[in-house]
Amino acid sequence: MIEALLVFALAIGLGWPLGRYLAAVMRGAPMRGDRLFGWIERPIYRLLGTAPAQGMTCRGYAKAFALSNIMVGGLVWLLFMTQAWQPLNPDAIPNMRWDTALHTMVSFLTNTNQQHYSGQAQLSYLSQMVGIVGLQVITPMMGLALVVATLRALVGGREATTAVGAPRATASGDADVGNYWADLIRPTLRFMLPLCLLWSVLLTSQGVPSTLTAGPVATPVDGTIEMKEQKIPLGPVAPMVAIKQLGTNGGGWYGPNSSVPLENPTPFSNLLEMLAIILVPVAVAFMVGPFTRRRKFTALVFGSMLLMSVLSAGAGILLEGHSAMAASPGLMEGKEVRFGADTSALWATLTTQTSNGSVNAMHDSLAPLTGLVTLGNMLVNAIWGGIGCGLQQFIVYLLLAVFLAGLMTGRTPELFGRKIEAKEIRLLSLLILLQPLVVLGFTALTLAMPQLTGNSNPGFHGISQVFYEYTSAFANNGSGFEGLGDATYWWNLSCALVLALGRYPALIVPLAVAASLARKRATPEGPGSLHIETPTFALTVIAVIVILTLLQFMPALVLGPVADHLTLVHGGTTP
Repeated sequence: MIEALLVFALAIGLGWPLGRYLAAVMRGAPMRGDRLFGWIERPIYRLLGTAPAQGMTCRGYAKAFALSNIMVGGLVWLLFMTQAWQPLNPDAIPNMRWDTALHTMVSFLTNTNQQHYSGQAQLSYLSQMVGIVGLQVITPMMGLALVVATLRALVGGREATTAVGAPRATASGDADVGNYWADLIRPTLRFMLPLCLLWSVLLTSQGVPSTLTAGPVATPVDGTIEMKEQKIPLGPVAPMVAIKQLGTNGGGWYGPNSSVPLENPTPFSNLLEMLAIILVPVAVAFMVGPFTRRRKFTALVFGSMLLMSVLSAGAGILLEGHSAMAASPGLMEGKEVRFGADTSALWATLTTQTSNGSVNAMHDSLAPLTGLVTLGNMLVNAIWGGIGCGLQQFIVYLLLAVFLAGLMTGRTPELFGRKIEAKEIRLLSLLILLQPLVVLGFTALTLAMPQLTGNSNPGFHGISQVFYEYTSAFANNGSGFEGLGDATYWWNLSCALVLALGRYPALIVPLAVAASLARKRATPEGPGSLHIETPTFALTVIAVIVILTLLQFMPALVLGPVADHLTLVHGGTTP
């Protein structure tokens, strides 16, 4: 628990100033670094044919977001399928099969990093640095841009958040929610890349490789006739580990991720990587108040997320370290002995509270009830969530909680002076129903046709494996109960679809709802208004989250991890 408290304390202590800085970056306020970054940004804006002050409506913003994803995704997919003929391939890695390349592209484009390949063995240095790391840098900033546009629409457009004197009108007269390209470029250059540079240096100091040379060949001490030599894969690992953690990405350079000593060599590197998992999502929560100029709004968002996070982390550590010990004597199976079961459980809860998905232990080897906690975290997907995406999902729950609280108290549901009516609730309801339809539908279909699954486990744990894979894909998390044979056409194509369905509606629908609210006339808040920035309403939001996510998946959770736990308790027999 001491390590957990240290991680939370560091995340809060560093996240507060980072959040204020990020708010200034996204508001476009004059900054000391303008002269440094301006000469980099201006040529990019000219190339794109835009200007930071050029306003966009919500529709135009969404179109620019979709266009950027299509263009970048197509180029990366092509790179993966032609990497054998490209430079920076000293280990002669062959081209990726088209379906694996498609799944990998969609996975990293959606900020998920679900890997159906073994990282160092199937991607060249060029694919890793340009395709993988490139997407890991820009996709979290895409999520941040969408949530910033949503916040602008909710509080009255860019005029409510922007620096004084900036142009604020759009050609159509609709609410100006900012410029997508500026909202993508500014935080990438001014926030994410400097932070990644710092983390890369810190990780390199701990022994994480950072080289472009081919890996050395070693002779194993216990070498056999079949394995007289072993090739040690190296590469520019430290920069990728930095952005995979800070960007809530999670895709490792090596197949087993941060359980590999080269990717996570020391206790200090383990602390750095755990801290990086939640640092930027915490900063985004702290950004809300300064950005919207509603300071108490930060308390609502941060307080709700922190309470859920602490409860989740505490439950994971206790379940793994105590009840699981009694149920399974092989507790350390699948875990790195340098860190132990408790640190593995802490990492597992933090990585699923966000959309990070990196691991320092195999989640398939977690105690069943610890696996239940990680599944619950991903089903909620708003404890911290991905950068931007987590806050966007929290806004969905917030709007639903406002509507329900208004009905219960006999008041017209409204947020920031704008009424929430049937149109907005229909859109939000479709978004809420999409998750069970997709996750449970694909889980049932896969279990009904076992010849397609490649599942390594029968019974209850087999159900957990399949359910976890689709939950992770829809939550844009990327972790998995490995042992699942997922490098097949079925898993690659079905998961690619689930990845897209979990990413794009969750970002665009809240923006559409906010745009609908922005077109309504705002009324001043009075004594009869519902005040959301209170502890009581925070608990209401958490109750809505529990009801809408965990309870509707209760049958699947009982058939999977709960039944798996009871089987272990009863000595391997079904109770």
